[in-house]
Amino acid sequence: MTVSSLVQLRLVWCCWTLPRWQMNGHKRPLAMWTSATAQWTLKQKKPAELYRIPVSRPPILSGTSLLGKGALSTTSISPKEVMLTSERYGVQRLPFSHVSDSDLAFFEHLIPGRVITDPDELRPFNVDWLQSVRGCSKMLLRPRTAAEVSEILRYCNKRKLAVNPQGGNTGLVGGSVPVFDEIIISTALMNQVISFNNVSGILVCQAGCILENLNQYLEELDFIMPLDLGAKGSCHIGGNVATNAGGLRLLRYGSLRGTVLGLEVVLADGSILNCLASLRKDNTGYDLKQLFIGSEGTLGVITAVSILCPRKPKSVNLVFLGCQSFSQVLGTFTTCKGMLGEILSAYEFMDDKCMKLVENHLKLSKPVTGSPFYILIETSGSNSAHDEEKLTNFLEHVMASGLVTDGTVATEDKKIKMLWSLRERITEALTHDGCVYKYDLSLPVERLYDLVIDTRARLGKTAKNVVGYGHLGDGNLHLNITAESYSHSLLNAIEPFVYEWTAQYNGSISAEHGLGFKKKHYIQYSKPQEAVLLMQQVKAMLDPKGILNPYKTLPASS
Repeated sequence: MTVSSLVQLRLVWCCWTLPRWQMNGHKRPLAMWTSATAQWTLKQKKPAELYRIPVSRPPILSGTSLLGKGALSTTSISPKEVMLTSERYGVQRLPFSHVSDSDLAFFEHLIPGRVITDPDELRPFNVDWLQSVRGCSKMLLRPRTAAEVSEILRYCNKRKLAVNPQGGNTGLVGGSVPVFDEIIISTALMNQVISFNNVSGILVCQAGCILENLNQYLEELDFIMPLDLGAKGSCHIGGNVATNAGGLRLLRYGSLRGTVLGLEVVLADGSILNCLASLRKDNTGYDLKQLFIGSEGTLGVITAVSILCPRKPKSVNLVFLGCQSFSQVLGTFTTCKGMLGEILSAYEFMDDKCMKLVENHLKLSKPVTGSPFYILIETSGSNSAHDEEKLTNFLEHVMASGLVTDGTVATEDKKIKMLWSLRERITEALTHDGCVYKYDLSLPVERLYDLVIDTRARLGKTAKNVVGYGHLGDGNLHLNITAESYSHSLLNAIEPFVYEWTAQYNGSISAEHGLGFKKKHYIQYSKPQEAVLLMQQVKAMLDPKGILNPYKTLPASS
């Protein structure tokens, strides 16, 4: 890299271009993107409302509502006919009571105007976002306060009516919709910011606040949420906590188990557990909130969250790079950690099949082509000159060493969002490709893509596409298989093969999606029997009648 080339890089940085790199004795250009070249072709009119419900910008007021437009709708299209979960999987209904006219009268008196019984209105709440599982709930309740949730659960526990807590219904393992006729308790109207302390950065809000709305609210105050997901336009913070969602910022800010400081939870008997601490340090007794983080609504209904929020970075850069092999992806990651250090905030990888699906189904064009693997690297910091220098040195090194063959850099918000959409909308593109079998796995980083290769070889032409992408920075693979239709033969070829393969390398069968309905019977691949037994005992203690989100997360006690 010559001094003149380095100067050129610095001069054009804000124009979102990179210089020509000296490689193998000749100059090889990186993608030269400027507003004039118009190489980015976005043919879609707006982000798909199927996964990102558009939201209005909330006012910056304590106590403000953070309900997005249409936030009570889980999808903007009519769900296709989906086989009932109970029929597809042969599940037997547990001996819960059925909803009666007197039950309906009680709820209508308790929360007038917020009880839904119309079948057409209930339909999207009974089907998951993937349209792979369907329940037959005849009632949805929309409480606004923890006190109302308390009255609902106290009544349901007394009557032994099963309930299904539901946030934005963006879950991918069947945990957010009923299996039978469970009463759906929606948190969508519980959308208030309770308080925000701009000294400590601690936000307290109700569980139904949409993640993207919270982030927009905080950005106005020069803060951000420590969590970012592709489903941020629809998912609720309560659901994020209940599933211990990971997402794109985990590499920088850690998991919700570290950033959530306190919770307000309503237990099965209607008791309100107020552990809504706003303290970063509290070493008094057991840390009860950890029981409910990742419990998927089976131990209690989360009604409010206290969460630590980082300051908004003043300098953000996003790099899109192409690699010729997965070993180069790994080598780039090792180099990245060493050279970017504290400013590294995300490291995502996608295989070329993912990118082809995004291009074919969503008409999004990637900035560079011709590579089997692509990487998104985000840096965020407080000093743009410092970050630029570190990123420049890193790019020089990986290009000169042959780890990376092509790439581009974005520094402007609009172009950063365009690049992120290539990664965030893979899930959406997959749903357009056919019926999707989704697997969310933790593995040793060096083994991450081996499972994709082995699964592809095992399934052959019985699958339409087998793709891999994910959060390489924390060893999280998203393995996705598409087919023309769901079939037992294909499912039997995938499971338990994927889980056995994962267990062989001491991985986890669920990195961030949870177990829900679809994976509960495979928990033994990641947890010993003693741990499962203890979990079942905790469930029996907190919910002895089993009314909270039944048929999910844990196998039935023997």
